[in-house]
Amino acid sequence: MSTRPGMVDDDLWKLIEPLLPPWPERSRGPKLVDDRLCLQGILYVLANDIAWQLLPLELGFGSGQTCWRRLDRWQQAGVFEQLPVSC
Repeated sequence: MSTRPGMVDDDLWKLIEPLLPPWPERSRGPKLVDDRLCLQGILYVLANDIAWQLLPLELGFGSGQTCWRRLDRWQQAGVFEQLPVSC
């Protein structure tokens, strides 16, 4: 990871992306925030020890609620049980 909290470099993303569950095709509704951006938002919240609702929208990670929901979805899918210990 880079020195900026919440930034996921390409090498780390190559390890994590295959573990994430695919999203169903959507024909309507708002455009989803990219998984990588949500992960960066999650890491930003954790690194800065802030409440989800305080995640600044101007950072481009989506809302805190969006990032929290994505984290919850990944937890329910067992994503974190698949991560190597070194991550």
